[in-house]
Amino acid sequence: MTIQHTAKQNILITGGAGFIGSHLANALCSKGYTVTVLDNLLPQVHGSDALHTSYTYRSLPAEVKFIRGCITDKKIVADALQQQDVIVHLAAETGTGQSMYAIHHYTNVNVGGTALLLDALANTKHNVKKVVVASSRAIYGEGKYFSKELGIVYPSARTEEDLQQGNFEANYPGALTPLQLMPTDEGSKIHPSSVYGISKQNQEQMVLTVCRALGIAGVALRYQNVYGPGQSLNNPYTGILSIFSTLIRNHQPINIFEDGKESRDFVYIDDVVQSTLLAIENENACNNVYNVGYGKPVDVLTVASELCNCYEIHVPLHISGNFRVGDIRHNYAGIEKIQQELGYQPQYNFTEGINAFAAWVKEQPLAESKYETSIAELKKRGLYK
Repeated sequence: MTIQHTAKQNILITGGAGFIGSHLANALCSKGYTVTVLDNLLPQVHGSDALHTSYTYRSLPAEVKFIRGCITDKKIVADALQQQDVIVHLAAETGTGQSMYAIHHYTNVNVGGTALLLDALANTKHNVKKVVVASSRAIYGEGKYFSKELGIVYPSARTEEDLQQGNFEANYPGALTPLQLMPTDEGSKIHPSSVYGISKQNQEQMVLTVCRALGIAGVALRYQNVYGPGQSLNNPYTGILSIFSTLIRNHQPINIFEDGKESRDFVYIDDVVQSTLLAIENENACNNVYNVGYGKPVDVLTVASELCNCYEIHVPLHISGNFRVGDIRHNYAGIEKIQQELGYQPQYNFTEGINAFAAWVKEQPLAESKYETSIAELKKRGLYK
């Protein structure tokens, strides 16, 4: 059953000038929704002159009402939610590596900003009927595995000692044979291994708890690794497709962490928008959580090789054994729940998606790689080995 909407139904997207938000805003406007975007146009994501050069900000439809401000500004948040029917809460700092040293900042924006939003919902008059919050696969930490000896297990974060010795695969006490990776479903253990993951866990728990108490429908979407046209080519902390693309286009070698076999579930932006529209419009989503992914893992070495093929530039791929503290080995989504309950069906496999992404990147100005700067920041703090 879907919520019947008209052109007068209003939707606020926090972080709406970003990668996911800008695509969602375009989709919502095309369906007749009235859209307001709240975004602070963070230079790390949008560049220093966002109003003139940010691809995602400039791609917002003309009819969108844009509010420049931060999710941590109490008055701006309270004012922004007035006259809104639905809030899609995307505003957050992203990136596991950076979160491990910018701890207060990540917590202030992700947890504190969400708290301000919910506080406004609890203490002001409004028309909000649903809040959709962007959660993350990072809340799971390591993925779900099967042990021949023990059955289903959820390994803890890998130790620095094991990683230093090149033992990259996850392990579990009492498991005598190698663990077999399984899709991580919504009922899997939540045990994030980064501050970013902890903050996303807090976001979704607060939204689902407070909204239920207030009689507002809450929905948490646990996005996997989202990619596609519009992804920031300036931010060196998120999105290996963007990081690798910039290095390749600058004819620079790529340092492949660990042994290159670590894997993630890469989900194309159009499929993420599809899932978010379903969460907004489908009443089955109310007070529920859903994984959003493609449902298959792709290893990092394959990502780098495929991008080299896309750009027809073959740079050295150096498998270094380096690692970042807080990184997981594997995780890919079980998507049966969102398929069965909301009718979600990903349309782009990885080959189709990466080709569409690379075609867009080729049209963009060549960005300077800030990758080494980000690595230096991690190394300085002992978070990169």
